[in-house]
Amino acid sequence: MVPSSAPLLFFDSGVGGLSVLAATAALLPRAPLVYAADSAGFPYGIKSEAEIAARVPALLGRLVERYRPRLVVIACNTASTIALPVVRAALDLPVVGTVPAIKPAARLSQTRAIGVLGTEATVRQAYVDNLAREFAGDCLVLRHGSADLVAAAEARLRGEAVAPARFAAALAGLLDQAGGDRIDTLVLACTHFPLVEAELAAAAPRPLRFVDGAAGIARRVASLTEGQAWPAARGEGIAVFTRLGAPERALAPALARFGLTRIEGL
Repeated sequence: MVPSSAPLLFFDSGVGGLSVLAATAALLPRAPLVYAADSAGFPYGIKSEAEIAARVPALLGRLVERYRPRLVVIACNTASTIALPVVRAALDLPVVGTVPAIKPAARLSQTRAIGVLGTEATVRQAYVDNLAREFAGDCLVLRHGSADLVAAAEARLRGEAVAPARFAAALAGLLDQAGGDRIDTLVLACTHFPLVEAELAAAAPRPLRFVDGAAGIARRVASLTEGQAWPAARGEGIAVFTRLGAPERALAPALARFGLTRIEGL
């Protein structure tokens, strides 16, 4: 039996996974929440596959030992596309990953042209090739990796001003490619990016439909925990960082908006 106090554990390199946590918390309002950010390893998008494949399972092993969750969500496209099979083999509990929402984007696109905006590490993965081939075979699928957009999303969550030109530049990386003028649907293939969807929409040169996988992940978590006991009320959520310094503490007001009122270091 899973104790009612056992939390859901969300993991990302930074604060992007909060977009997934928010969708899940809305669906499961009594679920205890732990959010873990590998701030010491941030950002993952510019790291090698070998670094991520070694780092993520080791960190999740420590986090599972400390917090005893009922389920782990790797709320990071980069970590999921690289390390998910290794993590599932290492942990004796359900692990939900995050993958680019190419399938729903293909269903929505009228022009049959889709943009995939993620990190450099995510957009170069063969996993993305396979998704495009399987679910968007009749579409033009263009990709762009933007480390700066990840940094911009982190800065916005800290309450810092971010120049609109940074959002426009990330979009231009897709829209200025050959065929980019046909794109009508854009996959936010990094969990950071839904946090700045409004800024991206404002910077877009024309109306675009933005798609991400948070709602689907939330439904999957609800399905895997169906019938399990929850506490009468959610209680205090925990945010844990692998490096806890001034930048991480500056996130406290934003974390509180997501129900994470206790901050710890790992």
